[in-house]
Amino acid sequence: VVALWRSASQSSQYGTLVALNGVDGDPGSCSHTQTEDNPWWELELRSKYKVNTIKFTNVDGAFFTRIDGAEIRVGIFADDIFSNPVCAVISSMAAGATSNFSCGGMEGRYIIFLIPGTGKILNVCELTVYGYMPDNRASVGAATQSSTSKDWSADRAIDGDRGLQQINKGCSSTLNETSPWLRVDLLYFYAVNRVVITNRNVSNAIQMTGLEIHIGSSLENNGNNNPICAVVPGIPMGESYNYTCNGMVGRYINLILPGDFQMLTLCEVEVFGKGNL
Repeated sequence: VVALWRSASQSSQYGTLVALNGVDGDPGSCSHTQTEDNPWWELELRSKYKVNTIKFTNVDGAFFTRIDGAEIRVGIFADDIFSNPVCAVISSMAAGATSNFSCGGMEGRYIIFLIPGTGKILNVCELTVYGYMPDNRASVGAATQSSTSKDWSADRAIDGDRGLQQINKGCSSTLNETSPWLRVDLLYFYAVNRVVITNRNVSNAIQMTGLEIHIGSSLENNGNNNPICAVVPGIPMGESYNYTCNGMVGRYINLILPGDFQMLTLCEVEVFGKGNL
């Protein structure tokens, strides 16, 4: 069961029936939108998952047919929900019924319920997501960086999505400073086989020449003194490059860009290995 969800939201709210009612563990409490066109409900997971099954409980009462025609979508787009592919369409469900919908391992961070059409109302009474996390160990870790430029926080580098490579949407960034760094805490010790780094997909992207990848268990000097796995010769704009670490054991992955007047911008950091050790 995927229980690590970050938040739930909906296109509008009727009274006090909030979106979180759909994942509160009580099928008797439901979310409720206003009457509107194309109402939606969205669950954000803490990272990207391969979704096998979604279990859904319908409203119990006279309005059970509201769910007819609802689309279940799974994907990586929070704002453009129509860009997320459809897992299943609910043709109809009985009042208070619970049904399982197979998604066949579709990858996504967002689970969306959408009822196409005009003058619709959407209720979600209970939702359970069954799936598993891809092998990327960074996506369940925690990230921090030496400084933060605007709202380009460190967690954007491990959000499981290397496709959103615009800095204002899907990338982390430090300020311009001396030897900026980003650290990923894997939370457990792993034998790290490889690290994948994705650069920005813009014409003025810094190629990160000389970027050091450190792996280890020490937080001395913020983890920057741990052994080096690799030094990056350069990553072209929009590219994802693999660096082999041959089973180096550690909990912390540090990326350091040595030198003065440097800005470290990362659109995705992925860590693959064996653990927990």
